[in-house]
Amino acid sequence: MDNANLHVQRSLQRINGRGLVVSQTKTQKSRRAISLGSSTVELLMSVKMKQLERRLSAGPVWNDQDFVFTQADGKPLHPDKVSNEFHRIVMENDLPHLTLHGFRHAHATLMLSAGVHPKVVSERLGHSNVSITLDVYSHLLPGLQEAAAQAVDDALPVGGSN
Repeated sequence: MDNANLHVQRSLQRINGRGLVVSQTKTQKSRRAISLGSSTVELLMSVKMKQLERRLSAGPVWNDQDFVFTQADGKPLHPDKVSNEFHRIVMENDLPHLTLHGFRHAHATLMLSAGVHPKVVSERLGHSNVSITLDVYSHLLPGLQEAAAQAVDDALPVGGSN
């Protein structure tokens, strides 16, 4: 993270028989920088400070793989543990049922509903092209056809005079 950007460069997945495997993201577009809001930066800086404290406590056993969220020895968290913890937080706070992947969809939906340009949403999600984003999410934006019709009406001269 630098200048309020999160850099997505690798993925971590569990592969049967091999355990946790770090690999490149699926596509070149998946490797991206995502701008973060100030409250997110503040939260991540807090996480980083706690991680630095754990790193000092761990000393030479620290496993530095440059992950944001780690175990006490620096190794990455297991994806199932992250999912289970997310589920626990959702339940404890009486939030609507939502998975981590559902949270990604919610993020996209909120951005589009707030008028963020679909190309920007596509880039933040790491979609290979904007048509994927539009195919998946355009139904969530009621009124697009009506807004388009109104934009054309507004651009045309009223009553044949301009």
